[in-house]
Amino acid sequence: MKLPVQITFRDMSSSEALEANVREKAQKLDRFYDGIMGCRVVVEAHHKHHHKGNLYHVRIDLTVPGQELIVSREPVEDHSHEDVYVAIRDAFDAARRQLEDYARRHRHQVKKHEQVPKSTPPGAE
Repeated sequence: MKLPVQITFRDMSSSEALEANVREKAQKLDRFYDGIMGCRVVVEAHHKHHHKGNLYHVRIDLTVPGQELIVSREPVEDHSHEDVYVAIRDAFDAARRQLEDYARRHRHQVKKHEQVPKSTPPGAE
């Protein structure tokens, strides 16, 4: 990725291991489209479920030419998102799918087909 990844943690403490995990996953997105111009990641702890573990919300904003791809993984009833690493993994998986779709659409826009010469019917010359 050409630009640095911006990582923000809300309502939780960050760790070097967590930041390294986010940076590693962001770098892997370059495999699917190398024209990423920016990447912002917000990891947030939701403290609404006091009888259960905290659920994590991850938002990824990817800036690509002509568009911004936004992935927002809400921890709705998915208790696997009590693990921040699982929430990050799921968000980056969704970002990868969006990026692959964008790359496919982008390739089709620039693809040029050769013009096939039109044949003239016999006797029309």
